[in-house]
Parts: sequence; C-alpha cells; structure tokens
Amino acid sequence: MALLHMHFKSPTLVMQTNVTVVLPESEQLFTSQTNTKLKTLYLLHGLSNDSSIYTRFTNIERYASNKNVAVVMPSVDHSFYADMKYGHNYFSFVQKELRTFMLNVLPLSDKREDNFVAGHSMGGYGAFKLALTNPELFSAAASLSGAMDINRFLQDGVFNGFNAKPIFGEVDSLKDTEHDLYKLLKDRQCEQAVLPKLLQMCGTEDYLYEDNVNFKNYALSLKTDLDYREGPGDHNWEYWEYAIKEVMDWLPLD
Repeated sequence: MALLHMHFKSPTLVMQTNVTVVLPESEQLFTSQTNTKLKTLYLLHGLSNDSSIYTRFTNIERYASNKNVAVVMPSVDHSFYADMKYGHNYFSFVQKELRTFMLNVLPLSDKREDNFVAGHSMGGYGAFKLALTNPELFSAAASLSGAMDINRFLQDGVFNGFNAKPIFGEVDSLKDTEHDLYKLLKDRQCEQAVLPKLLQMCGTEDYLYEDNVNFKNYALSLKTDLDYREGPGDHNWEYWEYAIKEVMDWLPLD
C-alpha cells in the first residue's frame, strides 16, 4: 500500500488542509498506459480526531490492501460535517471539492457503484448525512457508533471544550433541518430515491447506543434497507477496529 499525506489549499475552506490516503499498489499503476480506476472508501473521523487517526489506531492499510480499495481520509475539525455558521464550509468541501480533487489527481473511479462512505461517531453521522443528501454519489454508507441524534450535541458540556454554536449558531433544535438524519432519510424515501446500502453498527455499552437504536427503529419503520448490527462494545478504538473490519467485509469490493 502507498500511504499519502496530501497538503493543499482548498478554495472552499480558503486555507490549507490535509488528507490522508491509502492507495493500493499494483503493477498497472506503474505503467504509462493504465486505465485502472480504483474503488474508493471515504472514511470520516470523529469529533476529537483528524485525518491520521485510522492509520494510527486501526489496521486500515492491511484491510484496504486485502480488498484493493483506496481509502480517502479528510480532516474536518469539530465541524460535524456542516457548512459552519461561524467557520468553514466543511460539508461542501467533503461533498464536492474533495471528491473532485481526488478524481483529478488519483486513479479513482467516479462511478457510483465504486464509491462508499463510512465513519465513526461524528464521522458516522457525517457518512449518513453525505449518503442521504446525495444518494447518487455513493452505493454504500456505514455508520459506526454514529451520532444519530444531532440535537444531543447542541447541549453544553457534552464534550469538554466543545461548543456547537460556531457550527449551528444560536438554535435550540435542528429537527427538520438539513442537519437532521431523520428528515434526510424521510425526504429521500418520499422522493423514492435509490438509496445507498446502509450499515449501522453500535456497541451495547456505548453512550450513543440508545440514539442508534432509535434511529434504527425509525429507519425500519420506513422500510429502509438497513443492515443493523450491535454487540458488546464501548465508544472506543477497540470496538472501532473490529467495526472497520466488518465494514470492509460488508462493502461490495470483490
């Protein structure tokens, strides 16, 4: 595997940013006339992490090598994958600019069936937000211990040093907004959109377990094609290392 640390100026963010990429190495990539286009997983970090976190705390390189899939891991700060009220437009960056940039500089496929998105905690929320906002871009999405109820994070003190006001402004609720996964899912169902395959995982000892169960029940009430898995585990890397392996086996990569 090739491990790339990419630093570039983002027009959307109007600043330098960084992305970590795991790229399968094959003989075809070293020839001058290759048409190889790789399947790609966009892997999104949690609230207290950055683009390096999966390469430091999981075996993502080995899993990606075994499946011959590229993995793109951006940094989005504390943004909750939103265009922030007082900050940067991280949702637009990941949704549009990052994808375009990656397709232009790396041998990645632009086909919907070859593109996937996943993440843990805040990144699990972000993965479903991206997939349910633009279901035409991804064929599969996975949320691991995801922050499925965004309103929880409007409360002061949920995380030490974290304040949601720079992201969402002075609001009491995000229900029925573009940040609400429940609304996004219902809207796509009403439009009869072709949704990506969805995988939702959460440990039964996780503080977000109840939120995950509630979202699962809502999704199934709408007859959503959702693969839900739970089992022993907390909100930590021991569980996410296991869950990442499950995601890689679940994705249509063979």
